[in-house]
Amino acid sequence: MNTSYYATLDENFNKAVELIEKDLSHSELISMLENGNLTEKQIAALRLDFITSEKDATILINNLTGQDGKIREAVSLKINEFMSDNNLLQYFNNTQSYDIFLDAIVDINANICRNIISAVSNLKNNSEFSTYFTRKLTEKTFALLDIIKDFDFQEGKYKINKEVFKLYWCLETIYNFAENIDFEVLKKILLTAKNINEYTIREKTAKILAKNFDDIELQNARQELKHDKNYYVRRF
Repeated sequence: MNTSYYATLDENFNKAVELIEKDLSHSELISMLENGNLTEKQIAALRLDFITSEKDATILINNLTGQDGKIREAVSLKINEFMSDNNLLQYFNNTQSYDIFLDAIVDINANICRNIISAVSNLKNNSEFSTYFTRKLTEKTFALLDIIKDFDFQEGKYKINKEVFKLYWCLETIYNFAENIDFEVLKKILLTAKNINEYTIREKTAKILAKNFDDIELQNARQELKHDKNYYVRRF
């Protein structure tokens, strides 16, 4: 038995309980988020009830990538909560944050992807954000499509890899921002993605096409996917 391992677990658990029960000020929580260890950062994020400045928001966002998954998920949850508040949304409106959001929408943890896609959707009416974000988003999507389009997806023999996972979440984000993306760029993405021989990608493509664009090629593409061999693709 590895007694040191269990001793560490007990120590971390006791520390977490202590932090949950301790009366901590806003500034103490922010300081823990900025400089704390794994347990401190996770608890601080979960206990944070409000932010008061762009600095607070930046400290949160800086923990969204390059940290343990427990921290990233807790932070993404709070960012989604705060960005749904119009009074706090302004604190997340800077280019440095946009780049981190672009990384977070393709996190290996699907809950983080969902939280950040939901969060940034609150900025879609901000022209500065939507112009920058959708340009970078479509560039990322084209790069992934270029990698994936020649994959050999043999039934039962192919393990979905990280590029497919990333493309899946890029397309989910595009669904939320379709109206903000240059139509010809969007059209090229959809006409390419519909032919990917991996049903989760075609499913997301079909979901976007269900917006029923006034374009004959996209309408034909939608009808094609309505007759797809996979139910989850056909349902749209």
